[in-house]
Amino acid sequence: MKVEPAAALDGHLAVPGDKSISHRALLLGAVSDGETDVRGFGRSADTESTLAAVRALGARVDDDGGDRLTVHGVGLRGLRGGEIDCGNAGTLARLVTGLLAFQDGTFTLSGDESLSARPMERVAGPLRRMGAKIETTDGRLPLTITGAELTAIEYAPEVASAQLKSAVLLAGLGARGRTTVIEQRPTRDHTELLLRDAGVRVIVRPTSVSVDPPERLRLPAVDVPGDFSSAAPFIVAATIVPESRITIHDVNLNPRRTGLLDVLDRMGGRVGVVARRRAGAEQAGDLEVRSAELTATEIGADEVPLLVDELPLFALLAAHARGESRVTGAAELRVKETDRIDAVVDGLRAIGVRAHGLPDGFSVTGVPARPRGGRVDSRGDHRIAMLGAVAGLASREGVEIEDAASVAVSFPGFFDLLGEIAQR
Repeated sequence: MKVEPAAALDGHLAVPGDKSISHRALLLGAVSDGETDVRGFGRSADTESTLAAVRALGARVDDDGGDRLTVHGVGLRGLRGGEIDCGNAGTLARLVTGLLAFQDGTFTLSGDESLSARPMERVAGPLRRMGAKIETTDGRLPLTITGAELTAIEYAPEVASAQLKSAVLLAGLGARGRTTVIEQRPTRDHTELLLRDAGVRVIVRPTSVSVDPPERLRLPAVDVPGDFSSAAPFIVAATIVPESRITIHDVNLNPRRTGLLDVLDRMGGRVGVVARRRAGAEQAGDLEVRSAELTATEIGADEVPLLVDELPLFALLAAHARGESRVTGAAELRVKETDRIDAVVDGLRAIGVRAHGLPDGFSVTGVPARPRGGRVDSRGDHRIAMLGAVAGLASREGVEIEDAASVAVSFPGFFDLLGEIAQR
């Protein structure tokens, strides 16, 4: 697919529901008592994998194909054994491992080629300390879990990861004692917020989060705001394409997800937040974005967890900023759907941008003018495909994206929505 240059972006849009919350709503709904009404479900290939997984585990889900569905829970320990195909969904693979560790039965998790190359021992290790019986395949999927009696632990992950934290906390729901995860750097807290909504005692301190095992969960409803990571390509596009002005409605504004807005603010971006509201325990609102002239900045390890999914797009912002921008402390990018550091650097160089890879990040020397354009290989990674699309809008000659279909993993309607607001 080739994305041609745009003269400007203009209009109003809404993005699908937050995928991180959608995954968690399905999983927690499945182990709750009664029904969970999920409103604003973010439908994508990844969340469809989670929907199929909870059904395979024995929970009935009423689904009309839109953005609303109802999960009929089977209780905290009611999941049944079997085989689960996680597709490309890393969130599913890691979170469900925690839930299955204390169920009655044996479970096998598998995934596609990309997911099967990603590390799972980082999850299996702490769960084994709790008493879980887990076998991996050379540290990766396929993975087999046999339910066991668990004992709570206090755990300090070496890697700042919301998925790892969530896996341990979810295992703590079925463990004896209080389970604590110590965080040197804050990560997404959607799991903690939903657990509180479900009646679980969650203790949050400045550098840790703990859960006490409940007798049962009840999660009557989950309102899912728009996915910030899905809004991010449009935020970046409207910032770097001159004369642009867009409004993105009903976006999740959880402060542990919106690090990109803080970075944009110090670069000189023009993003305003209006119509703030609450969506359950989450913050939401509308974003008004205008084009802006940018200056370079640096992102270090403390800030990385707050915009880890948006770092490829930050590289594109850096390409349009005056000066050299740099990201460090982001080695986790090398074990995503692809090696995102190499993919970002190669993609930017292919369209005429000066970029260099670092062991744990990258540097980009920006020129506040449209890059030439060219061809970007997504390497089957939806984030790189979206980077290529936004780069095409802001280029002189357009950008051809190899394997653009990978966007469907997270955002099936992305290209249609992009076409609606692009002025040519």
